[in-house]
Amino acid sequence: MSSPSYGNTRVKIKKNKHRDRFKLFFMALPFLILCFTFSYLPLYGWIYSMFDYRPPFKLYQCDFVGLKWITAIVTNPVYRNAIGDVLRNTFAISGLNLLTSVLPLAFAVFLNEVKRGWFKRIVQVLTTLPNFISWVLVYSVAYVFFSTGDGVVNKLLMDMHIISSPINFLASDNHTWLSMTLWSLWKTLGWSAIMYLAAIAGIDQELYEAAKVDGAGRFRMMWNITVPSLLPTFFVLLMLSVANFLNNGLDQYYVFQNAMNKAHIQVLDLYVYNIGVGSMNFPLATAVSMLKSIVSIALLFTVNGVSKLLRGETIV
Repeated sequence: MSSPSYGNTRVKIKKNKHRDRFKLFFMALPFLILCFTFSYLPLYGWIYSMFDYRPPFKLYQCDFVGLKWITAIVTNPVYRNAIGDVLRNTFAISGLNLLTSVLPLAFAVFLNEVKRGWFKRIVQVLTTLPNFISWVLVYSVAYVFFSTGDGVVNKLLMDMHIISSPINFLASDNHTWLSMTLWSLWKTLGWSAIMYLAAIAGIDQELYEAAKVDGAGRFRMMWNITVPSLLPTFFVLLMLSVANFLNNGLDQYYVFQNAMNKAHIQVLDLYVYNIGVGSMNFPLATAVSMLKSIVSIALLFTVNGVSKLLRGETIV
């Protein structure tokens, strides 16, 4: 039989647990409200895919058409071919981004090997700064270097007599997927490497000391200690990228698009913007956006299942 003092202690511990839970709940409440407001409340807009909505009419003044626009994506050959081309561009650019996702890891590993602190800081700052530049300014940089008028690259090539007339790099459809990947890589390389540099800082230094005692050189320590320690971080980021496969964003492709490269630069987000705001076909844009969300959720749970199968860990 338990003593009264022991019973009082258990009651006190139970009360403290309830109090801590309420504290945690109220600390998380503002973020739950933000998540609901900006992530779940906009889902009400999906209702526009079920009406023949035409601005400036009110929604109740438009005809209810049910799943007409969703089925049109599959049955109408014009929409089907257009979305097929857009998906091809989306998968190609996202695939290239996945292939280059190992470069921030490699960059962080080699930057960590730089022993001169001032040089290391300069490189890190110079590679991180582009992440804070808007895509409009990135296009301005591209224009300075690759325009046909005063473009640095064209002037250099002509001065070296490699070309006789300027090449319009920005209005060319050649290698559009590759150029978009390279611009994205230039903008995000340093920023993406920060997480790997933080993970490197957390590696137990005794591992390196033990490796030095065993006669390991810098490359062997890098290959056998640093890289394996970063792989868990790399795989988590890779899985998040796969789950986010269809979300290329809009800004980059909007500022770089023109009549010449439109066939290969129009990704899913840009297509939704063009048919919604450009062509004022809001129901079709909403239907395409809905399908994109459903496919993204399916990809997320597929990746989550693969992660659980291979690593025994899940990300959601």
